[in-house]
Amino acid sequence: MSPLNISLADLIARLDEELPDADHLARISEAQLRAQTLSDLADQLVGHYVGKAKQAGASWSEVGDAIGVSKQAAQQRHAPNVFERFTDLNRHSIVLAQEAARTHKHDFIGTEHLLLGLLGEPRGLAYEVLTAKTESEQRIRDAIEEAMPPAGQKALRGHIAFRPESKDAIEQASRASADLGHDWVGTEHTLLGLIRVEESPAARILRNLGFTSDELHETVKTEIAERSAARDE
Repeated sequence: MSPLNISLADLIARLDEELPDADHLARISEAQLRAQTLSDLADQLVGHYVGKAKQAGASWSEVGDAIGVSKQAAQQRHAPNVFERFTDLNRHSIVLAQEAARTHKHDFIGTEHLLLGLLGEPRGLAYEVLTAKTESEQRIRDAIEEAMPPAGQKALRGHIAFRPESKDAIEQASRASADLGHDWVGTEHTLLGLIRVEESPAARILRNLGFTSDELHETVKTEIAERSAARDE
């Protein structure tokens, strides 16, 4: 019995409902993309609890035993990385960026994909900031699609590499968090990271939509301060 409130029948029904006119081969391709996304989310789920266990003092040997792998394998797979301080919502946006790259059959994750990932997580502050100014999610999506490179020939399986400017944007997200004195890296920080990489596609898209780096910084700072004050009341 599955511990999750989801079944194979649910997944099949949803895919069939969303792609009623697709042929069998197209459905295979879509199923593969969704399977990879589920796999990525599963890795993040395990990683979340590995982090909790390490904070509580568990050894890598104990973590490996819990997962069913060796100490070395557990450490190599779940040792802290660049995404360690990313919030769950922000990590999900990265997964969505990877899915966007696959959907467009690209062999890289560009800043434009990262921006799409932020739009795919409406619970994140980045989404609120983006749509509040533009007053239209679709306007942002249209701008991204217009700047998107042509689709490739075939969707990649497995890992898709980040482009250098995307790695830079992720690093800038961590710096933006530190600049604001935060101990987490949320979707709002990734948004700041994207516009800081000035020559990247995402930064150009954001500027064309009327955003500036300084304005975004102040907006994020104000929004977080207001949320913090509201929680304290």
